[in-house]
Amino acid sequence: MGKTGVARALARRYGVPVVEVDDIVEALLAVTRPEHLPEVHYWRTHPEAARRAPESVVERQIAIAEALAPAVGAVVANHLGTDTPVILEGDYLLPRVVTPGGPVRGVLLHEDDEARVTANYLRREPEAGPQHHRARVSVLYGRWLAARAREAGVPVVAPRPWEDLADRVVRRGEAVAQEPPSPLRGRC
Repeated sequence: MGKTGVARALARRYGVPVVEVDDIVEALLAVTRPEHLPEVHYWRTHPEAARRAPESVVERQIAIAEALAPAVGAVVANHLGTDTPVILEGDYLLPRVVTPGGPVRGVLLHEDDEARVTANYLRREPEAGPQHHRARVSVLYGRWLAARAREAGVPVVAPRPWEDLADRVVRRGEAVAQEPPSPLRGRC
């Protein structure tokens, strides 16, 4: 079980919908042009860039997440303004959307074992063969997100063991929600 599986399990548990950041990306791609949001359109306009050095791909992932932040923020603000709870999930979701001690809670799932990430991709997409480069990118980007999450006071949870992942996510989220806000925590 990964982030999408946990999001769906939590949505069932709390009776709320899941909003996937990938859906926000697809909506923006449908209504904008590359010259309007070049970062959001980057992978479509530069497909070869995904084969660059992992560190370069991670830099691009970060730039895309930053470009998407206002759209994600608008979705969060809408749900807060209408008092409509939702589970928000996705690779481009930055930890700074979480307000420790506030109405927006979050947990970052991070797998730091490149071999496990490679095996996960192979299990999900066997026709693609072992995806070592993609796994390396995923781990590096995850490390960057995990560092930002820790800076913001957002819990970082390992996905294994999968059997109790949803329960661990709930416990960590509830524990942080009960902590008083710390002036030392920044926004990432």
